[in-house]
Amino acid sequence: MSTSSYKSDAHNAQIKLQEVSPTMCLAKWNQVSLHLPTGLTNSCYHPPLHKIDAAQIKNNPAALHNTAEKLDQRFKMLKGERPDGCSYCWKMEDAGELSDRHYRSGEPWAMQDFEAIKQNPMTTSWTPRYVEVNFNHACNFKCSYCSPQFSTTWGKETERYGEFPTTPPHNAPEHFQGRRRPIPNREDNPYVTAFWKWWPDLYKNLKHFRMTGGEPMMDHNTYKVFQYIIDHPKKDLHLNITSNMCPPDNKLKTKYFNMLQTICLQDKVEHVMQFVSVDAWAKQAEYIRFGLDFNRMWDNVDEFLERIPHRNSVTFIITYNNLSVVSLQKLLQGILELRKRHSKTYQRVWFDIPLLRQPEWQQITLLPESYQEIHMENIEYMRQNSGEDKGLHIFKDFEIQKMLRNLAYWKKNADASTQQKKNFYAFFNEHDRRRGTNFLNVFPEMEEFWMECKNA
Repeated sequence: MSTSSYKSDAHNAQIKLQEVSPTMCLAKWNQVSLHLPTGLTNSCYHPPLHKIDAAQIKNNPAALHNTAEKLDQRFKMLKGERPDGCSYCWKMEDAGELSDRHYRSGEPWAMQDFEAIKQNPMTTSWTPRYVEVNFNHACNFKCSYCSPQFSTTWGKETERYGEFPTTPPHNAPEHFQGRRRPIPNREDNPYVTAFWKWWPDLYKNLKHFRMTGGEPMMDHNTYKVFQYIIDHPKKDLHLNITSNMCPPDNKLKTKYFNMLQTICLQDKVEHVMQFVSVDAWAKQAEYIRFGLDFNRMWDNVDEFLERIPHRNSVTFIITYNNLSVVSLQKLLQGILELRKRHSKTYQRVWFDIPLLRQPEWQQITLLPESYQEIHMENIEYMRQNSGEDKGLHIFKDFEIQKMLRNLAYWKKNADASTQQKKNFYAFFNEHDRRRGTNFLNVFPEMEEFWMECKNA
């Protein structure tokens, strides 16, 4: 995909959406993210999660998507209002940029239903084309920006040590009670039950189906989905799974690879995208995503690409945070090497770089301006390794554009908050105490910023 097509699709979507409203976003209709352990949902990853009505889904499992809050958000958009939860896009647009609202709406799976949505925008039974689901929160990692809501390992740590000494306290155990308490696998989960009731009807219309976690390799629902697809091939489906590619048991990896091999080699779907979560290079990546064995993960990715050379790709998901910046170029170099090795007839190795939004003390916007220069050096490295004349083994223009969009957001929202600097130090100092790590040993390049936060 070229810059021109990437941006032109978004621009065309902007024009089409204006036919209905200047704030309309097709993702509110055609996309859903489901966090079933807590019964929470949103449309994309930008707005806060909100509660699914457990009573309503008993007789109407489609209410997993068509919630009262989402219907209200759709109504506001149709009136030209800006729902508060979509502030990320409004900030981008106020800065004069196309936002994810335009880019998402411009994608074929969203735009194909534009006329139907335009004709019946307030239907309460709309079936989405893009579905992301988290079946449970079982996970063997304790990523620095995560929580017990998404990781059982995080939950065990907070049960042992309690909250982190930030202001307000971070990951306090009492916070994850009531609606925020993930339902353990051993208990009946009405949201998972409703999902499987909905699944046969949902499956018919799906274009993109993505499983996240927790860690999907550790979840029996992952293999239930795989088996359903093997038994019911869907040639227009894009199957996407987000994994840390470092499971606690190699037997799980074997089962996972074997079933995906069947799906890919027997043409059960159009394409499998294996998303791999990693935010930095080597020891710095292991610090951010505690539990990661970087070399083992990298070897598993290489094995996946080598073993299943058909109908699949890998996308590294770099949740871009203030600990990612200094080693990003090394990660980009690694991605480029994988492209050279595995992209023979089509591009099989990608990356995406969404911005971390929470917790605030880990946002890139907290960093001094000098770190923006490092970001620009990373963009320059990508530019030096771009150009259509270099074939498949290059950085694409649209990937460079994403980096530039992140920089625009960074400059617009830079906030050297004294309180967040205090929180940065308080969190990672406690992180080191609990986990036996040492921030300055892993990030020596960030010593000046560390001391600035320590003395804030």
